[in-house]
Amino acid sequence: MSVWLSLLLVLLCSWSLSDLVAEACTCLPIHPQDAFCNSDIVIRAKVVGKKLMKDGPFGTMRYTVKQMKMYRGFDTMPQVQYIYTEASESLCGVKLEVNKYQYLITGRVYEGKVYTGLCNLYEKWDRLTLSQRKGLNHRYHLGCGCKIKPCYYLPCFVTSKNECLWTDMLSNIGHSGSQSKHYACIRQKEGYCSWYRGWAPPDKTIINATDP
Repeated sequence: MSVWLSLLLVLLCSWSLSDLVAEACTCLPIHPQDAFCNSDIVIRAKVVGKKLMKDGPFGTMRYTVKQMKMYRGFDTMPQVQYIYTEASESLCGVKLEVNKYQYLITGRVYEGKVYTGLCNLYEKWDRLTLSQRKGLNHRYHLGCGCKIKPCYYLPCFVTSKNECLWTDMLSNIGHSGSQSKHYACIRQKEGYCSWYRGWAPPDKTIINATDP
């Protein structure tokens, strides 16, 4: 028994900490509206610098950002200078490029610092649809009292009047699907929540096509 125990201890000791946490970051799909409503801070910013902070086993990456516009968090932190994230992607750290792109960044505030990660919404600004940009400016805020209910397989139903059924996952597209790109879940005058479609690119095969 002691021989097997010794072999087990040798095997365990041969594993590095990085091996144990590899592929440890798993995130559920999130609609951009939920990412907006569940965040303390939502900004459009350009990364102008980065520094590896020596704290924790893998460190924390501190990005210096130039804030272009704030969409959420005016009362919490009206001007964001630094964004913090885990240095390791296996711990859900994000990798942002310096002096290259403008990003949409969402995050939470903890002890006066803004933290983001792979499970938060971050995206290059030029990849957002016009509907998503309008959502950030106004529509998502209107829907923060509604609940977006993911549907992973059929059948699925709404169970209350404040729910919108999110079906993008049925086609395995998730946050890149049509409802994520072009819709917001907004409370209507009658008191129930339903999908509202914003502007989408017209069908170029039809002359003078419009989208309501």
